[in-house]
Amino acid sequence: MNDVIEGNSTRNDDARNGSVYDVVVVGAGAGGLNAALVLARARRRVAVVDAGEPRNAPATRVQGFLSRDGMSPAALLEVGRAEVAGYGVDLIEGQVDHIDTGFLVQLTGGPVLKARRVLVATGLHDELPAIPGVRERWGKDLLHCPYCHGYEVRDRGLGVLGTGPGSVHHALLLRQWSDDVALFAHTLDLSREERERLAARGVRVVDGTVKRLAVDEDRLRGVELAEGRVVPRDAVFVAPRMVPRDGLLTGLGCERGMNGWVITDRSGHTTVPGVWAVGNVADPRALVVAAAGMGATAGFAVNHHLVDEETERAVKDRRATASLAAPPLPPASSRQGLSSGLVDTLGAPQGRAVRHPGSVAPVTMQADRKEDESTGKT
Repeated sequence: MNDVIEGNSTRNDDARNGSVYDVVVVGAGAGGLNAALVLARARRRVAVVDAGEPRNAPATRVQGFLSRDGMSPAALLEVGRAEVAGYGVDLIEGQVDHIDTGFLVQLTGGPVLKARRVLVATGLHDELPAIPGVRERWGKDLLHCPYCHGYEVRDRGLGVLGTGPGSVHHALLLRQWSDDVALFAHTLDLSREERERLAARGVRVVDGTVKRLAVDEDRLRGVELAEGRVVPRDAVFVAPRMVPRDGLLTGLGCERGMNGWVITDRSGHTTVPGVWAVGNVADPRALVVAAAGMGATAGFAVNHHLVDEETERAVKDRRATASLAAPPLPPASSRQGLSSGLVDTLGAPQGRAVRHPGSVAPVTMQADRKEDESTGKT
């Protein structure tokens, strides 16, 4: 039987009993680490589990991230890990095999982590076309995101591999960074309208099947067609098929939308209560800076969720304690006898008849008795 690792925080009732982590985060990219940072600063007991396989590992720089522009992905994660560790977050190297009911997080060949909430930031997998040279040049001079890499290859000869319906838009977009953009039709059957739009935007269409990427001395030289011709290019872009690493989420019962991605609300909360998803596992378009923002938003929401739960529990405990402390009432027969014929006159208006439960007739107040005495009546 696997050992169970439990939180030892003194920050809430569950942790005081040494029973659980408040949150287990799966994935230590920008989204997962930023969520952990927010939660740790909210004095939550947090564990982050990561297998050390970031999607952007082939890239040399992170771009478009204010104050971190041009920083290497590895350096960014190193800084992030150090920051969350400084707040007491437990960083665990390992692979999560599955998550059982009750948020028991099973590590492959390792222990089980108990959690009150789970946040999944496992990213996605890029499926690249089976063209020789593509995988070898991925992240170097075979690129994907113009916003991540377009500026670095601006004003150079760029190509787009026509591997899917989004390739036309890819080429139209890249025209923003260079006047020399060529779309390699490859397996695409371009419509007349698409060709017109490309021509109007100044994108050249190269028909024919792509044989391979031409590389010389660890540098891309161009795109070789099946006919043998090589079209010189300095960098080539391709839109890979993005596959979410959402097995942990679907294993918990999280629903996917029509687009094939797990459904979340604006905070990252999935259709399963207590389970959040952030970053590319939920949104394929999220850049590093966007994933970090998603992590922060989810961190706020998770803490609020926990506060609501703790408050409801505290109210129930308070009511139970108050019920035990209240003095017992006398038997019903005793209460009836005490009330019969007795009147509490404090606060009652003078000269007013008051009938109490169990009394035979109205009982008059002191003012009436004084009037009787003045007239000699008894």
